[in-house]
Amino acid sequence: MRRFFFAAGLAASTFVVAACGGGYSTSSPSGPSDTPPPAGAVTINVVRENGNQSFSPNPATVPTGQTVVWHNIDTTTHRVVLNDGKLDTGNLAPGAFSQPMTLGAPGPYHCSIHPDMVGSVMVTASAGTPPVAGPY
Repeated sequence: MRRFFFAAGLAASTFVVAACGGGYSTSSPSGPSDTPPPAGAVTINVVRENGNQSFSPNPATVPTGQTVVWHNIDTTTHRVVLNDGKLDTGNLAPGAFSQPMTLGAPGPYHCSIHPDMVGSVMVTASAGTPPVAGPY
């Protein structure tokens, strides 16, 4: 009977180790990065917790289809989220860049850790076209 419990316990612990080890990664390919953005990407800096002066530029004007990244140049972790929920950078540690993303529509955003940090993105149809402001 004692051998049965030992074997069952060994099998269970092997299963738990295998289940936890399979496919686990300490870095997420879709999360924040220390790698600079691709050439030509529009960078929005996360400056500090200071209302609508928390991001630079603010508002940011971005051509439709243009790659955008947020770069945390503050000393505190931030997390940029579009108010409509269609974008979430994940936690951006000091110095980190968000993954490059393409915005199809304008809109306001905020830091979900510091909700008083607010910004907005205006999207232009093409170069030389006036920007379209988001629904605020």
